[in-house]
Amino acid sequence: MTLAHSLLVVVFAGCGAAAPDVNAGPGTGGSALDGGRPGGLTDAGAAMDAGVDDPPLSAGEQACLREGWRRQSVQLANTRRALLWRGPPVWSKGAIVLMHGGGGRAEHFCAGGLLVQPQVAFAAAAVAQGFAVFALDSTDGVVTDAQGRPCGKRFDFSVLPRPNVDLPFFDWATRTLVPSVRPPGSRPELFVAGLSTGGAMTIRAASTFDDRVTAFAPLSAVDPYGTDAVCDPALSPRESAIGILVDRETGLEIVLDGVCTAPAGFSNESPWATTGPARRPPFKQFHDLADGIVDQSCMRKAQAQLVANGYSDRGPALLDTPGGKNALNHLWRQAYNAPLLGFFASFTP
Repeated sequence: MTLAHSLLVVVFAGCGAAAPDVNAGPGTGGSALDGGRPGGLTDAGAAMDAGVDDPPLSAGEQACLREGWRRQSVQLANTRRALLWRGPPVWSKGAIVLMHGGGGRAEHFCAGGLLVQPQVAFAAAAVAQGFAVFALDSTDGVVTDAQGRPCGKRFDFSVLPRPNVDLPFFDWATRTLVPSVRPPGSRPELFVAGLSTGGAMTIRAASTFDDRVTAFAPLSAVDPYGTDAVCDPALSPRESAIGILVDRETGLEIVLDGVCTAPAGFSNESPWATTGPARRPPFKQFHDLADGIVDQSCMRKAQAQLVANGYSDRGPALLDTPGGKNALNHLWRQAYNAPLLGFFASFTP
């Protein structure tokens, strides 16, 4: 167990950012994809679009729906998947798919404690500027590591010899849902951003579906093709996102200084997925050099691998918070919001 992991657990417990859900009864309504009436971008957007097998809404989800968000779900591979979304009457800047970090929830882009307020502010600002936002929710206890151990509440970012849990969900959301709810006259651009393991999943999804992604932004993220989760509960006190992440080249935990620097190259890197488009989408990384969870060498490794695989680097947005490495510096930061929205907005008139 590392000091960084211990600190992160204490902080989340103290601030309630990952507080347990409060069951508050099922919602009403349904989407066209679930056999109910289709949802629209109207004042009725606070109604839940959900399937009959959905669990009761959490208190956070209820708060999001009261703010005008919608909830959509789909059955994929025997697992019910859900997302929250919201958009202006016309998407003048396109749509952004968002992915939370390990132990987080989709609702943390519209409700939650102090630690997730920068994410809430980002989503609100995005909608105000003309973007629609789609916050995907990860599974809980479905993703496993290479040894078959459950990894808790975490996106399935790593490349393993089994079907990926989250790529079909991203595919459905971007190929089926987003076009079906896009208002007439809206922009078609599609952007992706995610934090931590959601940032690694951002890279994985944006490369796998690089023929439909306009641009993408990983925040506090590692290279998904060269990083593994070791979901042994003895390695970390976190119960929501179990275990640790290790670099494949060194076999060491990604919190360590310089851990992702491999002088001999990246011989253990999995082959990168791509649809082979004529032009691959550009990316912009966001990272704090004092991140106490993902060492900056791991961000640099992801950057180098992205460029090596043909993705155009628009230059990282870096913070250098004084005081040395700290787990809090791993979180979504308010300072990221304006440059991140500016990066995505640069691709539309």
